[in-house]
Amino acid sequence: MTNSHLSRRSAMALGGAALVTGGSGLLMPARAAGLAPTRSMRGGSNNYRPGAPIVERIGGGGFWMTGTVRRAGDGAPLPGQRIQIWAHTTEGHERDPQSHGATLTDANGEFRLEMPQIVPAFGQPHGHLAYDSGEFETVFLRPIMASSKDQTLAAHFVLQPA
Repeated sequence: MTNSHLSRRSAMALGGAALVTGGSGLLMPARAAGLAPTRSMRGGSNNYRPGAPIVERIGGGGFWMTGTVRRAGDGAPLPGQRIQIWAHTTEGHERDPQSHGATLTDANGEFRLEMPQIVPAFGQPHGHLAYDSGEFETVFLRPIMASSKDQTLAAHFVLQPA
């Protein structure tokens, strides 16, 4: 049987680690050092409409597009950023004006926009999202849903200053 004794050096190291981390977690929130910017996806800009209006909801709703917007490098959340969303839905094609809308990120860099259920276009259920406000480089995303029965789709932006 092994008998382990806590030496003075081990006790000091353990105590110092507990002090720094607060015992159960970090005292300061972790930041992502060197977080790389999101690259635009192929096909992401299809049927894009510059200046789509900020809306409370697209159509009748029932489906949620969600995500986050963070700054490249330090990963800080970016509040007040405009994200345009459009898709082929049960209420219209992705080229139709009524299938487009924009929303703003909240204080935590998060966004949510309710829209009609996304349905497959060209065999894939997918949404389109764009950051295009000018303070950061434009990014177009085209995330694909795992199933056309999903009722949410998330997309995350890491933006590089323009």
